[in-house]
Amino acid sequence: MKQFEIILLCCLMVCAVSVAFARDLLTSIIIFMSYSLIMCVIWILLQSPDLAITEAAVGAGVTSILFFVTLKKIKAIRKEDQDEQKER
Repeated sequence: MKQFEIILLCCLMVCAVSVAFARDLLTSIIIFMSYSLIMCVIWILLQSPDLAITEAAVGAGVTSILFFVTLKKIKAIRKEDQDEQKER
């Protein structure tokens, strides 16, 4: 079980660093969601289910949805941008 916790902590650090270096906003949001889900699992391992549920609902759920809506409102997510990325 200790190895699993170490792997989760390493993944957590990788997510934290990769969010800072991600160039695409959508990629940053997806990495942030994975960070929140890993934290949720860590809270479960620490036997704190109330914090795990809160982390899953707020961190991976509501906050990510708000980020996606914000990107859509500022027109950062467009069909043309996705088509250009597919061509590359």
